[in-house]
Amino acid sequence: MELMSKMHFFFKLIPPRPTFAQDMDDRERGLMMEHIRYFQQHFAEKRVLVFGPVMSAEGSYGMAVLQVADEAEARAFAEHDPTIVAGLNTFAIYPMRVGAAQGMD
Repeated sequence: MELMSKMHFFFKLIPPRPTFAQDMDDRERGLMMEHIRYFQQHFAEKRVLVFGPVMSAEGSYGMAVLQVADEAEARAFAEHDPTIVAGLNTFAIYPMRVGAAQGMD
């Protein structure tokens, strides 16, 4: 698929509680490790352009910018996140336009 035909989506991973990053239990931590591996795999395949936690005063949450064919692919990606499958986290996706992007130094 050509780069021009791909769409971008902002993915927000919504934790079960505002204090989740500070007080997750062992089961939750294990699921988050599966989540990280899932994102690393898709990052290597260039479906995820950037991802990581956002430290907000209201509570941390996860974010990513997805590069996929369409909204259905973005939704399927989100629905297969191990933390979503397990019912731990929820998500929201929003269409976006990437004006420019750079690699990290």
